[in-house]
Amino acid sequence: MFKHPTNLVFPLFLLFSSSLAAAENTTIPINVGVVLDLETRLGKMGMSCIDMALSDFYSSHGYYSTRLILHTRDSMSDVVVAAAAALDLINNVEVQAIIGLESSMQASFVISLGDKAQVPIISFTATSPSLGGSYLFRIAQNDSSQVEAISTIIQAFGWSEAVLITIDSEFGSPYLTTALQAVGVRIPYWSVISPMATDDQILVELYKLMTMRTRVFIVHILPLLGFRFFAKAKEFGMMDEGYVWIVTSGMTNVFSSSNFSVMDNMQGVLGLKIYVPNTKELENFRARWQRKFQQDNPTITDDKLNVFGLWAYDAAWALAMAVEKVAGTNFSFQKMNISPNSTYLGRLEVSQSGPQLAREISRTRFKGLSGDFGLIKGQLQSSTFQVINMNDNGERGVGFWTPQNGLVRKLNWNNTSTYSTSNANLGPIIWPGETMSTPKGWEIPTGNILRVIVPVNMGFKELVNVTYDPSNHITSVTGGYCIDVFQAVISALPYPVLYEYIPFAMPNGESAGTYNELVNQVFLGKFDVAVGDISIRANRSLYVDFTLPYTDSGISMIVPIKDNNNPRNTWVFLKPLTWDLWVTSGCFFIFIGFVVWVLEHRINEDFRGPPHHQIGTSLWFSFSTMVFAHRERVVSNLARFVVMIWCFVVLILTQSYTASLTSFLTVQQLQPTVTDVNLLMKNGDNVGYQVNSFVYEILKQVGFQEDKLKAFNSTQYLNQLFQDGNENHGISAAFGETPYMKLFHATYCSNYSMVEPPVKADGFAFVFQKGSLLTRDVSRAITLVREGDVMRHIEDKWFNKNASCSANLNTAAAFTNSLTLGLYSFWGLFLIAGVASSLALVIFVAMFLYENMHTLTSFDSKASLWRRILAVSRVFDQKDLNTHTFKKSTLQEAVVHGIGAVESSPNINYPLRSSSNSMSNPTESHIVLEELRTPSTERGDLNLNGQATQDAEYSIELASPSEKGTYN
Repeated sequence: MFKHPTNLVFPLFLLFSSSLAAAENTTIPINVGVVLDLETRLGKMGMSCIDMALSDFYSSHGYYSTRLILHTRDSMSDVVVAAAAALDLINNVEVQAIIGLESSMQASFVISLGDKAQVPIISFTATSPSLGGSYLFRIAQNDSSQVEAISTIIQAFGWSEAVLITIDSEFGSPYLTTALQAVGVRIPYWSVISPMATDDQILVELYKLMTMRTRVFIVHILPLLGFRFFAKAKEFGMMDEGYVWIVTSGMTNVFSSSNFSVMDNMQGVLGLKIYVPNTKELENFRARWQRKFQQDNPTITDDKLNVFGLWAYDAAWALAMAVEKVAGTNFSFQKMNISPNSTYLGRLEVSQSGPQLAREISRTRFKGLSGDFGLIKGQLQSSTFQVINMNDNGERGVGFWTPQNGLVRKLNWNNTSTYSTSNANLGPIIWPGETMSTPKGWEIPTGNILRVIVPVNMGFKELVNVTYDPSNHITSVTGGYCIDVFQAVISALPYPVLYEYIPFAMPNGESAGTYNELVNQVFLGKFDVAVGDISIRANRSLYVDFTLPYTDSGISMIVPIKDNNNPRNTWVFLKPLTWDLWVTSGCFFIFIGFVVWVLEHRINEDFRGPPHHQIGTSLWFSFSTMVFAHRERVVSNLARFVVMIWCFVVLILTQSYTASLTSFLTVQQLQPTVTDVNLLMKNGDNVGYQVNSFVYEILKQVGFQEDKLKAFNSTQYLNQLFQDGNENHGISAAFGETPYMKLFHATYCSNYSMVEPPVKADGFAFVFQKGSLLTRDVSRAITLVREGDVMRHIEDKWFNKNASCSANLNTAAAFTNSLTLGLYSFWGLFLIAGVASSLALVIFVAMFLYENMHTLTSFDSKASLWRRILAVSRVFDQKDLNTHTFKKSTLQEAVVHGIGAVESSPNINYPLRSSSNSMSNPTESHIVLEELRTPSTERGDLNLNGQATQDAEYSIELASPSEKGTYN
């Protein structure tokens, strides 16, 4: 008999409860050590998050057979105490892992204990890149992971260097400096501050930073010291306009836990903060943690959860998962083989489960509160950073940085665009001093004036004019092309710069050395910048920085202008047209002659006769159109249309040829004597170079013999060397940098020509000390000056002194650029002429075949195509007597024959054309004779006596009796 089901509920409940009690009694306790500074806010936060993590974990995993038992130790912010606590936990408590160790210094020593005892050391706050060990698990971001983000921000705003401020500990490892320099950020100064620095020591360091030109500072120090540092920086006036402060995540991650007074000292600061996606689970945990933290720490009322607490939570969760996976292993410790003289550290016991536990921690993957949890080589992967800006409302997000996309305004995980380094992807930033203008990143210290060294060039004062006053023995800079350009560039800078010129001269006003020695003065730090006719050279750039060149680059060659009376000019008339245009023009002349012959052959006596006569006439007609001297009549409308188009083409072609030939004959007078450097060396000619110039070495490298090189130091002496000539120990050519040669040519342009040989060199530039922050801004200003009218005015002032020379040079250059005409310039005209001629030819052929269709159809079907073509050709060769031209000729012949008959037979009347009254008298005819010139080669004409003649030609016209003589 069955019982009611409700009678079974209570026994089943008792059985389930006993099973749970048995499970609780069979769980395996796993000892875990926790070493934290329990007096700090970070330590209290970490401890509370670890407790909550284990509570949440086992409430959702009650069926797990292992349970973590925490053994807490207070490190008291002391490295020795932390190490002693870890040693005690390993030896006496036999913990399977240790969590905590707030600072990198504490973790550095404990890591070695973990490696010896095979006990995993799990830290969620030690971020120093120098930490490493087989049993170290860093549940935090390595400080080096933000180096690329910092360098991207510096690149985005155009800053080239920054001062790094760190503390003298593992947290401020030199690794950060090396990593920044590796990605292109120059570190001119590295400020190291003691963790225990007093306010006075901080002020001393701030004074050093204030006297530097660099105004971009990267602050990588501990939060408590950092807040004191910024408070003193504000007092010192270093939070004003012009300064840039970038703080690393070590400080920004705890901003949410800081009070308002601390934030007020950091207005305008940029920072990188670990980005944690906001989820419902995270919001729920924040609320629960806030309540628990307030209960455990009633005296702390303004603390908020930050990413370090989330990492502590995920670290405890990951350890609990890993321990459960090695639940079947031996959790005991085994003593090491020790000698009697071993220290206390040598008596460490080794965990038997350590290797398996470390392996499982490395493999653990889950979705944590801080994001996706996964370790690579014992540490979290690089994550996204949020770029924040401090203002009156606290921290404000202005964008993000991701390893894949760089700087972005908003996160889009599907974004596959390229890596961005543009500050346009960031929101508006309020910089120190409450300004929206981006600081330039450097300043010339107050009271400093740029010391500008200027070379002494006595021969080319138009470039740099340094004068010496013997009365008071003072050498001064009075002007010149290079000086004017420098002043224009300084004026184009977006900020004022004070400077003073210092000539590189001896007390007597002469030059104090070579240009290399002048550049070396800047390298040694005796001067800030060198201005003058200083060329960019590779060997100099090893020691100093050059701006962009402000003159044309390259080396130019000056040679005399030659007399162009040589046999090669005999054929100069062929040069205006290219060979393809000559050939095309000739072909079209022949083609047009052929087309006109075809159109006129049947109706025009001028295009008839023997074959050689017809060919000559056609070619003569076509080529005579060049000078519009064709005398043959054209009677066909199609032929007239073709000739009209062709005359237009010939007109354009002949006019262009005339203009080009004129240009050629003009430019022939300005040709240089030689343009080939190799020819100069082959002939053994002497060449000139500027004294103390690098051109001398270049000419020797090219292949010139040393005895063939003549130095010049002024335009006048260079002209004299040319006048002497190669035969009188002068020169045939001169080499120099383009500005020098332009200056010489502007003075003597009527006698010399300037060409550019195949010897390359950079132009003039300004010289700065290596790493100078002015170099980039001055280069940008040079670009602005060269793009505007300022540079043109300066060049006109110093180089274009002879206006007629400039006009001649410009005219010659214009001719040279458009001397030879090619087919590409006239193919449109030839296309029109070809299409018109072909169209006329097609129309004529179509009409001819239509009119003579009976000739083609008169053959039987067996007739060959060749017979039909011959028949049509014979018809084409005959006169077309139906045209008006031949109808008139036939009528005239008939009249002439009629007159002869009348004379021989006076009784016969031949009425040819009746006058208006002939209808009344049909027997009366009026005949008027006039002599005319009608060519006839196929027959003889009749004279008035009816006899044949080849000389006399007559025209007969009918008229009224009142106008002409009347004949009956």
